[in-house]
Amino acid sequence: IGHNSAGAEQLRLFIERGERLEEEKKGIAEDVKDVFSEAKGLGFDTKIMREIIRLRKLKPDDLRERNALIQTYAEALGLDLL
Repeated sequence: IGHNSAGAEQLRLFIERGERLEEEKKGIAEDVKDVFSEAKGLGFDTKIMREIIRLRKLKPDDLRERNALIQTYAEALGLDLL
């Protein structure tokens, strides 16, 4: 980039955009924390809620495969999950 003013301007814009997004991310993280704090205050298990959110992100086939493996491993260890 060096002395190229167009390149320097583009770099500055990227950095400022990154900074704005980092601030937005921080605000969203605080909002998420508030949601889980409120849920916990009402008696919900936030650890389980986070796990459910993670599972909902999986594709249906991946979720089925994961559940089948968990069941297989649990049975091998003599655990009754459900």
